[in-house]
Amino acid sequence: MRSTNNPCRPRTAALAAAAVLPLGLAACGSAEPAVRTAAGRAAPAGFSLPAPTGGQAVGTTELHLVDKGRPDPWVAGKTRELMVSVWYPARRGGAPSGGARPGGAWRVAPYLRPGAARAVDAAGALGVFKPGQVDWAGARTHAGESAPVDARQGARPVVLYSPGFGVPRALGTSMAEELVSRGYVVVTMDHTYETAPVEFPGGRVEGQRLPESGPQRLRTALAARVQDTRFVLDRLAALRGGANPDAEGRTLPRGLGRTLSLSAVGMAGHSAGGIQAAEAMRLDRRVDAGIDMDGTMQYAEGDLVQAAREGLDRPFMLMGAATGGSPQTHLTSPSWGSLWDRSAGWKRDLNVPRASHYSYTDLQAYLPGLARRLGIPAGDREGLIGTVDPGRMVAAQRAYTTAFFDRHLRGRPGRLLDRPSPRHPDVRFIG
Repeated sequence: MRSTNNPCRPRTAALAAAAVLPLGLAACGSAEPAVRTAAGRAAPAGFSLPAPTGGQAVGTTELHLVDKGRPDPWVAGKTRELMVSVWYPARRGGAPSGGARPGGAWRVAPYLRPGAARAVDAAGALGVFKPGQVDWAGARTHAGESAPVDARQGARPVVLYSPGFGVPRALGTSMAEELVSRGYVVVTMDHTYETAPVEFPGGRVEGQRLPESGPQRLRTALAARVQDTRFVLDRLAALRGGANPDAEGRTLPRGLGRTLSLSAVGMAGHSAGGIQAAEAMRLDRRVDAGIDMDGTMQYAEGDLVQAAREGLDRPFMLMGAATGGSPQTHLTSPSWGSLWDRSAGWKRDLNVPRASHYSYTDLQAYLPGLARRLGIPAGDREGLIGTVDPGRMVAAQRAYTTAFFDRHLRGRPGRLLDRPSPRHPDVRFIG
């Protein structure tokens, strides 16, 4: 649902506060069979993410980053601190840094850390799930936790990912894994006290600490997010140079920094994260190309973010949905139209008419299975992810995102971005 006051367009307050879930749908398909407890109650629903389709194995590790000297914009007296995940090419076999299961097998990274999973469950995520209905803590990614680095291909292009307003970085897990499987390093970011929940080392969990809604809140959030982005790039440069930027100095996978090609950096974001990508490109030449996934570029109606007022001189792609029958394109959205008209760099505008705002997140993959199993009303499901075929939507998002970064970070033009494709019949090219 499109809002004139909120570029992230959260459907409900509960959604904005805790739209996090584990995944359900194998190849984008089904929830796991229901299990009854000894007391006869249905056990929490368990899920699995759709597997990445590239040939590269995926590893992941977390970094706790502290921006010394920068006050937190939301909590007085606090220094700005962030949690990020680095998703990187992994070598199959071998023991991960920091230990392994018996026999040297990888530990598969969880979708959510235990404390974050408890917070999501208690919040009744999305406003449609009740506490205890979903096994948040049991959901797993396809990545090996601190798995050994595969350094055979040398440094890889880096893609930054930021989620929508109020939701955690976990909602971009499937896209991150897909890009890594196809030759990238991906860094997913949380923005403490705004995106929530955020779990820090030792199990500390921070929720939202936001003032009342309004344009100034969005200005503060976007400014903080862009500063976070630039700080993360600084710390990645330190990692590339051989330093360990983790605040606790935790052991990192050997050779992790050498996988980073910081001369080829892209950024993708959903909703507010997409606006953040545009603003980061405007202010920081280190970001070479960006994608906005359904983020309206305004603080309030007619009050456009600066990137939309000025345009961009480097490649940028708009990926829109349609909520309430109104497609978001540069022909229908004044903020997108302003960006489009003023941008001198390569640009593309793609729209999926049957998608909705959260179709550009992991929700598109797992919500259909959860809805079937838990009896979630069709209207609630469609308000979040529309009526587009889930498998086709996931495949299209992966294909076009990969094609964009292949073209602009790796110099591999391909043809997918030149014209509509019969392989992705839901996607419209907007002239």
